[in-house]
Amino acid sequence: MATLASHPQAISTKSKVVYIDHLKVILTVLVILHHTFITYGAPGGWYYFQKTTNEIVKIPMTLFVAVNQSFFMGFFFFLSAYFIPSSYDKKGPSRFIKDRLIRLGIPLVFYSFILGPFMNYLVYYFGKGHHITFMQYLSGYDDWIDFGVLWFAAALLLFNLLYVAWRLIAKQSEVKFGPPFTFRKIMFFAAILGFASFLVRLVFPIGWVLQPIGFQLAFFPQYIVLFIAGILASKYNWLEGITYQMGRKGRGTAAILTSVLFTMFYVLLGLFKYPSSWFGGGFHLPAFLYAMWEQLTGLAIITALIGIGKQGLNNDSPLWRKLSRSTFAVYIFHPVVVIGVAIAVSGFNIEPAIKLLFVAPSVVMLAFLLGRLIVSIPGVNKIV
Repeated sequence: MATLASHPQAISTKSKVVYIDHLKVILTVLVILHHTFITYGAPGGWYYFQKTTNEIVKIPMTLFVAVNQSFFMGFFFFLSAYFIPSSYDKKGPSRFIKDRLIRLGIPLVFYSFILGPFMNYLVYYFGKGHHITFMQYLSGYDDWIDFGVLWFAAALLLFNLLYVAWRLIAKQSEVKFGPPFTFRKIMFFAAILGFASFLVRLVFPIGWVLQPIGFQLAFFPQYIVLFIAGILASKYNWLEGITYQMGRKGRGTAAILTSVLFTMFYVLLGLFKYPSSWFGGGFHLPAFLYAMWEQLTGLAIITALIGIGKQGLNNDSPLWRKLSRSTFAVYIFHPVVVIGVAIAVSGFNIEPAIKLLFVAPSVVMLAFLLGRLIVSIPGVNKIV
């Protein structure tokens, strides 16, 4: 995420990649909404819940977070990796590592030792009604190594260090991994990735977390592959090969896959009575279908965002620049906003799904306002 906050100066013309800055704003908004939806009813882990009991309402909530999960964090890894080769070439290995330790390591320490305990205390005090002081709470606190949403920064730091090691020991390949791309090739690759995800989930099903760093290894095949793809895309100019027409195909394919296959998933649950846990992993038909759907849909959406984004999101403005500059700070601090607003309105006797309708846009706006304030702080703005 820190590399996403960097300016893509290494590309020949800044105007050619301004849409990437805009895409990371959209992805950050989706992260905020993702956790807000989980707060009010969608499946997933989070700090504070006030979930709806309406099973019908849970269906679109589940659909939203499932579609998000299919692409948004993998796309973050891709975009982060896209600017790594140019940064490494400019700074050299020592300065590059130092920069990553500052931009990724300091937020990890801050989140684990300061922000994380504070947010857990908010939930403990206001959400669960245990009225003790913060110092009393800390005296029994034992989750000091907890990266929370910054598991992404931890993984990105690890991937960066592995990239440096690879650059130091490996000879540069003369084989060009490049365009022309076709949408069919991307979908074929997505199918292979889906099968790989299915195999990994035989051992590490969805929901299994590598503690204390918070890695859900069920999703890491996509993260690793898209990180590598981002590096190759930078070296061989892959983004130029993704056209607007391919983007439209990606959009249509994702819509079809989501409407048809997700309907089939609910048929498997309701008609054939498959346990919902079978979708998360194991040698089961639902696990295989879900892994394939996830990767086909995810890569179709990523193709759509790149192909259509190059045409529709490539106009710069002061507002877009401010939003883009704030994305890493927003990513770090948005849990405080989501938790704080959810607790603040928890006393209202309203159906949680209705609360979601006004809480969701509120937390997005407040998170970006807070992010903008944070990046204006001298010294802090050199990190985030």
